[in-house]
Amino acid sequence: MEKNKQLAPFLKWVGGKRQLLPAINQLLPKSYHCYYEPFVGGGAVLFKVQPNRAVINDFNPELINVYEVIKTHPEALIEDLMQHKNEAEYFYELRALDRKASFSKLTKIKKASRIIYLNKTCYNGLYRVNNAGEFNAPFGRYKNPNIVNSATIRAVSEFLNSRSITILNDDFEQAVARAQAGDFVYFDPPYVPVSQSANFTGYVKGGFDLNEQERLRNVCKKLNEKGVQFLLSNSSTPIIHELYQDFDIHIAKATRAINSNAAKRGAIDEVLIRNYE
Repeated sequence: MEKNKQLAPFLKWVGGKRQLLPAINQLLPKSYHCYYEPFVGGGAVLFKVQPNRAVINDFNPELINVYEVIKTHPEALIEDLMQHKNEAEYFYELRALDRKASFSKLTKIKKASRIIYLNKTCYNGLYRVNNAGEFNAPFGRYKNPNIVNSATIRAVSEFLNSRSITILNDDFEQAVARAQAGDFVYFDPPYVPVSQSANFTGYVKGGFDLNEQERLRNVCKKLNEKGVQFLLSNSSTPIIHELYQDFDIHIAKATRAINSNAAKRGAIDEVLIRNYE
């Protein structure tokens, strides 16, 4: 099937893979049956690969709701996005909704529209929640944020409906439990922090600690034993090199724009780890 050039992430997501796409593209397996992405995030790799069969997953229910709404109600979502205002008072009003009991009564379309709006208008486009799971990024004060990206929403909707794509909101291990020999899994977990202050696990309530990184490595070993091909990205840190020493480790440079300290936005070493030639 021909690739759709309009397919692109509809959200700016922490750890988004646009910067790393050329390196990932070079290391993708030549062929596979089903594509799995258990930490789909903004979907940069998914939309680049455009597989015919896929299982995509994320632990963040708000994010997965956006994927489902784009798949099933793209026009209603676009219509709702048109109602938003790029004003601080309105932003904080909408941001505060997840602190109220009435939040659960919002429709799926309203929830998806709220997340896209907050993502496009908050500071640095950073989806961030506090320990209670409440959105807490401040207002960005941008002149013309692209709140209603109807072309991208329609392209993503068409893609999700024209291919065999299963959308899950589950634990990463459960999300790949059905992967068989000949399938391919791309893992993009929350990265091991390069420094103590660089803890960007705030977009999933509860974070992703060292125990989770070890559990992920164990899942990779099981997949390898089953004959499932996997590619995994992470930060180039001693702990990651140690965890994956049995596999093929490539160093890649990526520019990270999401950092509150402008001096720390720049090229950093990341790793791409795979179990195939």
